[in-house]
Amino acid sequence: MKNLLFLNLGTPEIILILFIGVLPLILALICLIDILKSDFKDTTTKLIWILIVLVAPVIGSLIYIFFGKKQKTTNSEQGAI
Repeated sequence: MKNLLFLNLGTPEIILILFIGVLPLILALICLIDILKSDFKDTTTKLIWILIVLVAPVIGSLIYIFFGKKQKTTNSEQGAI
């Protein structure tokens, strides 16, 4: 893995590709899966979070992690409705 000669990529380039390309996609996929599996108080809220994560994967995922997880409903809240 020292050099991918046909692409002329070394270790720094591979690390850069991972941090710029692959890790943000993994973060967005994890957030999308969490959004789709979770229940929110309103279905519109779920749709808005999906759109935010799809339009701005890195920033949207971070915003969802810090603010969106608080908007999910728990099982006790669902039974009360």
